[in-house]
Amino acid sequence: MRDPSRTTRVLAVRLDSDGDVLLAGPAVRQLAAGAVVDLLVSPAGAGAAAMLPDVDEVHVADVPWAGGEPVAPAPDLLDELLELVRRGHYDEVVVLTSYHQSPLPMALVARWAGVPRVVGTSDAFPGSLLDVRHRRVEEGDDPGFGGGHEVEAMCALVAAAGHPRTGNDHLRVLHPPAPVDLGDHYVVLHPTASVPARAIGAERAAEHAAALAGEGWSVVVTGAPGEEHVGRQVTPSNGTDLTGRTSFAELAGVLAGAAAVVVGNTGPAHLAAAVGTPVVSIFAPVVPWERWRPWRVPTVRLGDQEAPCRLTRARTCPVEGHPCTTAVTGRDVVEAVRALARVPAPALEVS
Repeated sequence: MRDPSRTTRVLAVRLDSDGDVLLAGPAVRQLAAGAVVDLLVSPAGAGAAAMLPDVDEVHVADVPWAGGEPVAPAPDLLDELLELVRRGHYDEVVVLTSYHQSPLPMALVARWAGVPRVVGTSDAFPGSLLDVRHRRVEEGDDPGFGGGHEVEAMCALVAAAGHPRTGNDHLRVLHPPAPVDLGDHYVVLHPTASVPARAIGAERAAEHAAALAGEGWSVVVTGAPGEEHVGRQVTPSNGTDLTGRTSFAELAGVLAGAAAVVVGNTGPAHLAAAVGTPVVSIFAPVVPWERWRPWRVPTVRLGDQEAPCRLTRARTCPVEGHPCTTAVTGRDVVEAVRALARVPAPALEVS
């Protein structure tokens, strides 16, 4: 039920993947402290958007500027987006973006829809498209590193727009569903990522899974639909393969019950942080750790952070052999899990 004391209507916009939408959660919550907040996301972020608290209504739009590849012209979709924003009678649109994204296409839609106040972070001169132009880095243009975590940057944008900080910027999701019975001593291994350069990789993940199983852990392998072949390759004989078998909300339940999660820089790392599960982050440094690390949850980072791919923002690995993550051994993963796990590994039975 809407709080009648909140009369201002705000549309928060985050048009990319589930992990990015989760990181936008604290900024959305900051907006919701004094306004009714709707959230506009892309299809790739709809799973996470449905799990964010303090959102009045979620809208989904497939826009041509949000993906990594050009799309076929579809003016009808933009007409529908314009009409959606117009019908919302919003007092303000807050466009939440990362360094590599521009708020200006969405700002143009909001302006054409008649929204009186539009807010975004932009190094580019926005003309009259932004009423509040926030700069992430005070001196000069954003170099793509420094400037705080993504969560901090989005909360700073919202504060610059006049919405006070709440004092609590932890990630949160609505209560996830209870997982199937996976026992009390399991570790989740998520080998894939929507951006291939940030994934652990099947061959190396299979070694990590075998090492964890050898330590006594029950290994639960997760992944998205279409990645089942990776799950079959990675899952040890006594493990559980849930690849392609969970919704994003169900995955939250699986992660919530785990002793720890082993994952690359991808959405499930942030989902684990949102449910409070420690993360072993096998982190490819194509993007900066200080901006994209699992937020406010115990974490061990593995991987060569000085590899040649550092800060390239490459979507596919530009270096043969993916050395930033392939140098991580099964023993490294076992020791990291041992340091973080909320329960000890079960004792192995000796026959």
